[in-house]
Parts: sequence; C-alpha cells; structure tokens
Amino acid sequence: MDGWLSEVQRRPVLYMFCSSLGFRLLHWLLRGLPRPAAVDSPWKNWKWQNLSVSMAHSLLTGTWAILCVFQYPVILNDIYSFYTPLSYLLVVISTGYFIQDAGDIIFSGYTRESWEFLLHHVLVISAFLYTVLTKRYTAGAVIALFVEVNSVFLHLRLILKLAGVAKDSLIYSINKLLNFTTYVIFRLGAQFYITWYIVYNYALLDHGFYFLVAMMLMNIMMLIYFHRLLQADFFTRRSHQNGTHKFVQD
Repeated sequence: MDGWLSEVQRRPVLYMFCSSLGFRLLHWLLRGLPRPAAVDSPWKNWKWQNLSVSMAHSLLTGTWAILCVFQYPVILNDIYSFYTPLSYLLVVISTGYFIQDAGDIIFSGYTRESWEFLLHHVLVISAFLYTVLTKRYTAGAVIALFVEVNSVFLHLRLILKLAGVAKDSLIYSINKLLNFTTYVIFRLGAQFYITWYIVYNYALLDHGFYFLVAMMLMNIMMLIYFHRLLQADFFTRRSHQNGTHKFVQD
C-alpha cells in the first residue's frame, strides 16, 4: 500500500488521468440503467446521468475527507503544509473527477445552461492542480472537500425533482432539511473557515493572493446558491425566466 501511494506521488498526473477515465467509465455504465418516466428529454437524461456520477463522487470524497480529519485533526490547523499520502490521493482522485465533469459539461452541449458550475470547476481544478503538483494546501483541499457531504443531499434533491417526486412528500421534506443543515455546516462552514485561515496567515502563504481571490469568488457563488435554495425550498418559488434550464435554479 505504501509503495503504491508513493507511486501516486511520483506520477500524480497519470493517476489524475486514471481517475478521470474511471469516472467517465462510470458515466458510460450508468447509461444502461432504467430511469423514471419523468426523465423524458435529452436535457433531463444528461442531467440525470451527470448527477448520478456526481453523487458517486460526493459519497466517496465527502466520506474520505471526514475520515482524513478524524485520523489527523492537525489538518484543521495547518492547511498549507500538512499532508498524508491518503489525503494527497484523495485530492488527486477528486481533481480527476472535476476534470471529467468539466469535460462532460463542455462536450455535452449544455455549457450555457451549466456555466456557473463550469466556472466553479475551473476554480477548483486550478487550485487542486497546484496542490497536486506542489503538495501545498493538501489539508486545505481536504477541508474544501467537506462540501461534498452537502453535495450528497444537494444532488439527491435534484434527482428527486427530476424523478417527479412531490415537494411535500416525506422523502423530499427530510432531504430538504438535511440539505439545508449540511449546506450551512459543511459547505458554508468549510468555505468560510478556509477563507479565514488564508486571511489570518496571508503573509506566510505562497500564492496567497490567488487562493484568497478564488475563495472569495467561490464564497460569493455559494451564497448566491444558498439564497436560491432558500427561495426554492422554503419561500415562494420564482418562475424560471424564459424556461431556461439551470442546475442552480432547480
């Protein structure tokens, strides 16, 4: 195991490529699975498949990130220089997923409908690539992947909507509350903690300006998504403009 992890650290680009291929293979395998009758258009079919792969990534990396911190709590105190082989592997695998998903958005023809997610992916990929190639900010990337705990419920919310599950159903209501709670704790909490750490230790960090700007942009996006989520699930829902399909508005 240690020898293999050392090999990953010597050839991270190769293993990122393997991760991308693995998630792309999963994307292909999911094509043959049955889908609800409500998934009845090319857009909904692509969205269902994309969300299913994203769900697999979230379940894997969200759990992995939490376990990394339970094993090494020092991750929370040294997001710049601390890393372990397993936490490094987590970032490598997750980077491969985001590269694959960005490619899926671009080549599917739904870039306009998903441009906000694509922008998010570009920011994440650039930050994670820096981590993979320099082994800096590995702990920070692990904490950033706490958001995937929330993504499990966020993806499930969209899957339920695609399947035509009523908003007043028990499963949707339970997931709605879990989605709200994990959004605040694992998504906003993780984002704001990393932002605070960068600001507090700014003078000691390499390329601190870039990471601070990237975090601020993602913070703004997260708050906008949170507002839309509250509007959609807890307040009067505003109608889509011109029927435009968008992940974040759904």
